[in-house]
Amino acid sequence: MSKFFNSPVIGVDVSADFSVATILSPDGSVFKKAFKFNHDAQGFEFFLQTIKKAEEDFDTPTPVFMEATGIYHLNLFYFLINNGVQAFAINPLITHSSKNKGIRKLKNDKSDSFSIATIGKFESIKTCKVIDPTIYELRAFCREYHDLIAARANIKTQISNTLRLYFPGYEKVFSDTTGTTSLAILRLYPAPQSIIHTSSDLLKDLLKAARKGKQWVDTAYNKLITASQNALTLSFLSSTTKLTRLIELYDFYSKQINSLVLQIQDYITSSAIPLKLKNSITLVDGIPGIGFISAVTLMAEIGDINDFKKAKHLIAYFGIDPSVNQSGKFNSSKNKISKRGSKISRKILYDIVLTSVRDKVNGQPYNPILQQYFKENLRGKAKKVAFLAVANKLIKYIFSVLKNQRPYELRDPKIHNQFYLESTHRTA
Repeated sequence: MSKFFNSPVIGVDVSADFSVATILSPDGSVFKKAFKFNHDAQGFEFFLQTIKKAEEDFDTPTPVFMEATGIYHLNLFYFLINNGVQAFAINPLITHSSKNKGIRKLKNDKSDSFSIATIGKFESIKTCKVIDPTIYELRAFCREYHDLIAARANIKTQISNTLRLYFPGYEKVFSDTTGTTSLAILRLYPAPQSIIHTSSDLLKDLLKAARKGKQWVDTAYNKLITASQNALTLSFLSSTTKLTRLIELYDFYSKQINSLVLQIQDYITSSAIPLKLKNSITLVDGIPGIGFISAVTLMAEIGDINDFKKAKHLIAYFGIDPSVNQSGKFNSSKNKISKRGSKISRKILYDIVLTSVRDKVNGQPYNPILQQYFKENLRGKAKKVAFLAVANKLIKYIFSVLKNQRPYELRDPKIHNQFYLESTHRTA
């Protein structure tokens, strides 16, 4: 039973520019029919006064429930919180499942606000936690960063596809067509014929910037000339306008990404960020395979680790816990992960897992413990299953260092178990 079963409640259906609210009395009847208020100063103040009047009429606090609709609910939500109102945001998965209870198919703002009010009043549900504004701002920075990375990756694919049409064979010259040296050449000489008519000294000077030695420069130069000559025969297109525009877009996104990284670093070191959060970012960043931006993103998504009592709760928050499909004697053994948690956290976690199980350029593993676990304990498992197992173990590491506020230690599992047994024996 909900703790607001005997209280008046307000349900709000939030839209981009206005909201519709319904007030239920303590007995569950409609106290005030659905009414509309705009998302401006006057509208917010009108809604706040309506809440206060309901509290005076019933002589009890009146909680407000609303659906977590992306960004549209946030200004109203924090406005109410800052004015001492009990405001709760409900996960859309809960509200959507409740909107189909009736026999008649009905979907409008009035019915939705009534449905949200009844959920808050009669059902015992978990509401979204109130996020500290500094955490939310940091989360916005990180999500913008990853959006820019995804946009640049899309441009990179377009550059590669365009080169295959305008400049076939170029991808065999450079392993990365959007690398520094490759782009330096394409900015000046985007067409095959322009490369052929350029002096060897100028081209080799550009290739020397890669700092890979004279032999590599000579080899790359010969490959570049050969590819240019072949492209004159193989390509049926001659205009380089599209390629030039794509390179400009790639440079633009790169500049924005670099600027945003500096902005994130400045924000982390500023007084706006609590000391505990700064320490937590340092602790997560100290786990081998996790970089600074990944650590910041994970902490921005996790927020306060004290909201999670056990590691499995954090695993569920990431959405990599197994779904359940059971009925009667049937119990499915082929269950996919729930994917009900933070989407961006799963993406970052997957990238970290890929890094953790591979070697550095010098041949040393990024995380020898996780790599050994991946290669030995998960041998013969499907790659996705093995990655998921490593991700679960990685989350447990993150949970441990954050809960204990102690740096991560590279320790063999057998030695770790021995330490645990010894400490348990001493306690007994």
